[in-house]
Amino acid sequence: MDNIRGKTIAITGAARGIGYATATALLKRGARVVIGDREVALQESAVAKLGAFGQVSGYPLDVTDRESFATFLDKARTDGHGHIDVLINNAGVMPVGPFLEQSEQSIRSAIEVNFYGVLTGCQLVLPEMTKRRSGHIVNIASLAGMLALPGQVVYAGTKFAVVGLSTAMADEFAPQGVDVSAVMPTFTNTDLITGTHTSSAQKPVEPEDIAAAVVKVLDKPTTLVSVPPALRFVSAITPTLAPKARRWLSHKMGNDTVFLDYDRTARDGYERRAQAALGVVDETN
Repeated sequence: MDNIRGKTIAITGAARGIGYATATALLKRGARVVIGDREVALQESAVAKLGAFGQVSGYPLDVTDRESFATFLDKARTDGHGHIDVLINNAGVMPVGPFLEQSEQSIRSAIEVNFYGVLTGCQLVLPEMTKRRSGHIVNIASLAGMLALPGQVVYAGTKFAVVGLSTAMADEFAPQGVDVSAVMPTFTNTDLITGTHTSSAQKPVEPEDIAAAVVKVLDKPTTLVSVPPALRFVSAITPTLAPKARRWLSHKMGNDTVFLDYDRTARDGYERRAQAALGVVDETN
């Protein structure tokens, strides 16, 4: 059975980066894709481009607003066959820097988008999926959800939460016919790493690599998938090391300062956007 062709798949935060690449890959596999994004103009432009690959629609979405999320999913159902086969919780922000410099606004933005938004999406689609005894939720997490780095305190906290909730839900809802997965990329070549200087040991992957992992996990459901695959084992083992060994390994891989020593000028635009990632931005009116 094809788990993608003809299915209605909703993707959050899909006007750029990983979400856009995932939408492209799924359209090429014959899915009916509905994208949501808080930046209306960008979302409309993305839909226009994605239309070349298949059946796609898009709507404004603020994942931190339950009513906005519910409205988006209702529209996705209308565009599909009256239900949603797959929800991909992709929307996310990554504020970085010294923990004591993180503003309350930045912290709340990260928690509400990265964690509360995922929880909300899951709660809104699970009732219909359990009723049909069919469906798949894919949460785009991060290897930071297994291996926390300095300068990523808040972000890592939210991604640890997403990995935990995905694992717990996978086991809770498997008897009801629903799959839940978390895809965990390493540093990804999107706006999220603007201004940072990754080491040769942590070469960034491309959004298309994460999209391929999503396609693979839909074809063959599993709970946790890392991109690249080998880093899952490094990320799982490293936190169990003694502190000195863990910090030595982090230093050797160049992970101890990558999110503390970065180009603040180059990153300023993204950080401001990440700190204010609440609400729909509609500059078309």
